[in-house]
Amino acid sequence: MKKKTLKKSRLAALLTHEKWGGVAVPLLAIVLAFITASVVLLAMGKSPVTAFLSFLQGSGFVPKAKYGGGQGLLTDLFNTLNTLAPLTLASLAFIIAFKAGLFNIGIAGQMLISGFTATVIVGYSGLNGLIAKPLVVVVGIITGGLVGALIGWLKYRFNIHEVVASVMINYIISYGTGFFINTYFANALTRSMQICSDASRLTFMNVQISGMKCNIPLGILLALAAAFLVKFIFDKTVFGFELKAVGNNPVCARYTGINVGSRFIFSMAFSGMLAGLAGVVYFLGTYNTILPKTLPSMGFDAIAVAMLGNASPIGSIFSGILISIFQCGSNYMSSAVGVPKEIASLITGILLMFSACGGFFRYMAQRRVDRERDEQRAAEKAARTDGKEAVK
Repeated sequence: MKKKTLKKSRLAALLTHEKWGGVAVPLLAIVLAFITASVVLLAMGKSPVTAFLSFLQGSGFVPKAKYGGGQGLLTDLFNTLNTLAPLTLASLAFIIAFKAGLFNIGIAGQMLISGFTATVIVGYSGLNGLIAKPLVVVVGIITGGLVGALIGWLKYRFNIHEVVASVMINYIISYGTGFFINTYFANALTRSMQICSDASRLTFMNVQISGMKCNIPLGILLALAAAFLVKFIFDKTVFGFELKAVGNNPVCARYTGINVGSRFIFSMAFSGMLAGLAGVVYFLGTYNTILPKTLPSMGFDAIAVAMLGNASPIGSIFSGILISIFQCGSNYMSSAVGVPKEIASLITGILLMFSACGGFFRYMAQRRVDRERDEQRAAEKAARTDGKEAVK
């Protein structure tokens, strides 16, 4: 019994540790999600080991038994990186606003308007790649930043909650872009938006590497650079410190001289810029078309990635890899195991559920640590009392 209590105490201490708690809590959520998903798979009569292995095989982290012509391990791996890039950028967009105490649920709309604007201005322009690719990035950042700044200004000027403003703007963007696509830019056959030029696309298509056709995403470099930039801003700059101060306590931050209203606007603008970058990487990189009146689901998946990564810029990269494995490996898992590919969405939902419980895990662990500390103090006090009585 004593040994069991010791193990629980170590787990509680790890979850509440100042340095390692940020890693331990997401890992606990992942372990609990895998256990729950394994129970579901076993109830369906399927092997969890086979299922999870097939996810890795479908996403290019483990070789498959055989491949089609011109494809291989690197083909699947680069496809996963192509999904990871916009997902990481979108999660960083959420983290920026979240650190400032804001909830940017309009990432999907900011991705859509940025992808649409960049396609219309640059994708159809006929510019060469040396000009078109950087210009796509610039247009996406500016467009997303303007939309984000608008949401922040509405909160600052009229006290309109950012969630309400984001949702309403999402509707406006979805139906507005849908109107223009259907009226001016629709493909006559697919009814989606006409594809952009290869020169403006942020993915090099069908590149031969060791005899395998690979789609190499430029967006992954942008995503990694953005993650380290966001970490640097929060850790090393006054601006990042002020954003965190506003997020922790806006009233206290105002008394220290921080302009809370301007920080709301700047944080949402910065969040929108990253969402816009995610949009151009998604629509002019991973895909090459836009469906009218359809918001990208990745804008909402990014919230799960950010929460699973403990709202950390570097953590979002690793949580994004995990979610991308489930998304990209779902088709192969479905054929290999014989279950619907929607099981991948179920596992993602389970991960989101447990990652959302991170605060509860910390709370229960802190209660355990406090109780053990009180018991230790009571035991030491009793020992001192017994010692005094023995001396007498």
